[in-house]
Amino acid sequence: MPERPDYTALTLGQLAVLDRLNAGETGLPVAQQIVRLAQEVLGAAAACFVEYSAGGEKRVVAAAGTWVPAIGRRVDDSFPCGSYAYSRDGDTVVGALHVSDNSDKSVLEVLAGILGRLYATEPRDPDATRRQENRDLWLAVTSHELRTPVTVIKGYADTLTNHWETLGEQGRQEAVRVIGARAGELARLVDRLLTATSDDGEIDEAEAEPYDLPEALRGAVEELPEGLRRRIVPGDLPAGLPKAYGERESIATILTELATNAEKNSPADSPIDLSATADGDTLRFQVSDRGVGIHPEHVERAFERYWQAEVDGRRRHPGAGLGLYLVRRLVERQQGWVSLRPREGGGTTAEVCLPRA
Repeated sequence: MPERPDYTALTLGQLAVLDRLNAGETGLPVAQQIVRLAQEVLGAAAACFVEYSAGGEKRVVAAAGTWVPAIGRRVDDSFPCGSYAYSRDGDTVVGALHVSDNSDKSVLEVLAGILGRLYATEPRDPDATRRQENRDLWLAVTSHELRTPVTVIKGYADTLTNHWETLGEQGRQEAVRVIGARAGELARLVDRLLTATSDDGEIDEAEAEPYDLPEALRGAVEELPEGLRRRIVPGDLPAGLPKAYGERESIATILTELATNAEKNSPADSPIDLSATADGDTLRFQVSDRGVGIHPEHVERAFERYWQAEVDGRRRHPGAGLGLYLVRRLVERQQGWVSLRPREGGGTTAEVCLPRA
């Protein structure tokens, strides 16, 4: 770390940021530029901006240096930092600018003040927001869990209809067995969904337990539609990783949504890589495509409910825009986090971090 801040870089950086603000630019690209400026001016190993929501949630939305993998992560008051300064919109604290080293507080306060300008105060009802989010989560979970057995039943029924003679007796019996099993699963699922839902849209949470993440991922791949399953390349799912701790059953939903998102945004028949690793107190798995990639300003917006990227004012793909929102909710209720980033060589990598048992 330098003995004093780089005031020349600070002045030039401030002017560049203010030019963007005066031109009407806002949002994460500007926040990311300010975070990088803080790291550069103060010579810190890492810097980040933690956004505070009206409901009390704190999340890393922009980062530089060694804290880049924390983008998208929800944090608490114990978040490690050497120095920080609050960003305010009027009297309301909207976030905090952190650097990893003990640094000049006056520089941080200047840059944190600029970050505060990115926010406009809007009155919110935290309880109403939570209720709406829970309804959306219930809708997305219901849609996914119903879709899987229905797709399998329809696929085997079509196979019986179109290939009855060529299947042979053994093939027909297997198809009927699978249809029966999935129909029973569907009936149990409908009963559970009907009884699990309360008036305000709450859903029961599955009990957390230790489980083998690579094994759960392999099982989830087998449940994907055939066309998507063929594209998955499980390149690195090593045996012997520490156990993850959370809701094993949610892995199928999470992987399906991430793989489907990769499928929509990459060329047909291009591979989708799947890998898993252990890192400190977390287990991570990545889903990487070779598609159009993701714009930096969309990294966080992609997880908003109902949001989808547009081209020429139109959505690129049909759907409700709940897939990635669902993934974040499912991951975070297990004390994990999920993020998107550009893939080296083109495309997008989605990374899910889960706690170790």
